[in-house]
This record gives sequence, C-alpha cells and structure tokens, in this order.
Amino acid sequence: MSNEIYADGIGEITVTGSIVRVDLMSLSATERDEKNNPKAVFRQRIIMPVDAFANAVDLMQKALGGLVEAGAVRRISDVQKLPATEASAARTEAKQGSGQPVNASPNFN
Repeated sequence: MSNEIYADGIGEITVTGSIVRVDLMSLSATERDEKNNPKAVFRQRIIMPVDAFANAVDLMQKALGGLVEAGAVRRISDVQKLPATEASAARTEAKQGSGQPVNASPNFN
C-alpha cells in the first residue's frame, strides 16, 4: 500500500541551483484569515532535480490539455473570449455560488 498526499495547491516553488522545491499547501481546519476563510498552510515539500521538474511540468500541461478538451476545466482566456452574454452569465453564476465550482484558474491563462 502506498501513502497518498492531498494538497489544495502549491504555495511556493523555489529553485536553488539544480534543485527545485515545491511546497504543497492545504486549507487549515483550525486557522482562519482576517475574512474568516481557512488559511492555506504548508503540508509537505517535493524536492527534485530541475530536469525532473521540467518533465513533470510537461506532463501536467498534457494532462491540463486533456481536461480542457474534455470540458472539465476552462482556461480564463477562453472564458474571456466567450460572447458577452455567455461570459456575463458565467461570471454571474460564479458570483452567485451555484453550488458547482468554477473550473477556471488564473494559473492557466
């Protein structure tokens, strides 16, 4: 049996020489920010050589391409290209908290 790690995201990526460190973050169950939202806290670090990181980025870009093609996520630039009425409806739906998360990330411009 293997250990699995869950992360809500990446907090920081640091490159030192030929080594890349990727800090994984998750939302705290107990710590809150000034707006009472859960704070992102450090959970674990992935350390790898630069070439392994570059290969991982390439693999993630291919996976993202598949998710975009399948309609599971949308690039923000694609949402901005929608006709005005569709884009407005998408933004309104996101603001109203329709119960479904908006799968568009500023990281995928």
